[in-house]
Amino acid sequence: MPTPRSVSDIKSNLLRPALTSHFEVQLSFPQELRKFLGVEQDTVNLSCSEASLPGSQLATLENNNDRTGVTEKHAYRRQFDDRIDLTFYVDAKNYTAIRFFEGWISFIMNEKQDDNPFSGGGGPTIDQPPNLASRSYNYRVKYPNDYIADQGLKVIKFERDYQQELTYHFIRSFPLSISSMPVSFDASSLLKVTVSMSYIRYIVLRAPTKTGTQGGSNPANRFNPSSQAQSNAQSFTNLYRNNLPLGANDQLRSIQSGLA
Repeated sequence: MPTPRSVSDIKSNLLRPALTSHFEVQLSFPQELRKFLGVEQDTVNLSCSEASLPGSQLATLENNNDRTGVTEKHAYRRQFDDRIDLTFYVDAKNYTAIRFFEGWISFIMNEKQDDNPFSGGGGPTIDQPPNLASRSYNYRVKYPNDYIADQGLKVIKFERDYQQELTYHFIRSFPLSISSMPVSFDASSLLKVTVSMSYIRYIVLRAPTKTGTQGGSNPANRFNPSSQAQSNAQSFTNLYRNNLPLGANDQLRSIQSGLA
């Protein structure tokens, strides 16, 4: 017999879907990488424009011998996707996302810091080509624990009210590939770079419902549109209040009250 439901029950359960546009990516890496990369990590995190929530499946085996004519499947292992693709906007000032992942891969291959164009040392120039251009170029890849982040990659899914949070921890992650980035004289568009990150498994953590605005890892504590608008209005008022002619302060107060 079907369960009787009221219209209010249906609305409360179905009319509040999760949105794909509210997420945050947090990248981290081993400590030894920090001095090699010389790139602002938070800038890379904020540049991520597209990610994906990972999936997994169960590996099964078939049992055909228990009962005549009956085939059963039994699970024996959980299999995780072997990579996650992340897309980043590339800024025109420093090409930060490209610098970050090119530097990470350069570190994995144990290339000298002088050969890394994205390190703090400046790297090679046209007049002084790197050792990578030499015919006798050779390399020795670093030990995995030196370049793999044990729990360095997180994808956090949250909602518009910041009251729900679902965090994916990716275990032992590192960059596998950097996609090619076509450029063209045709209609100009934003330059993006897509990076594939390898991992061995992920852990899903669901944070408790948050009712406050203090402490914790709630993204609302880092950026809240309403509080940011009020802060901007207050700063604007404090900056120009003393330089305005008589009567303009009244207009400012009305503007500020409208933004509050």
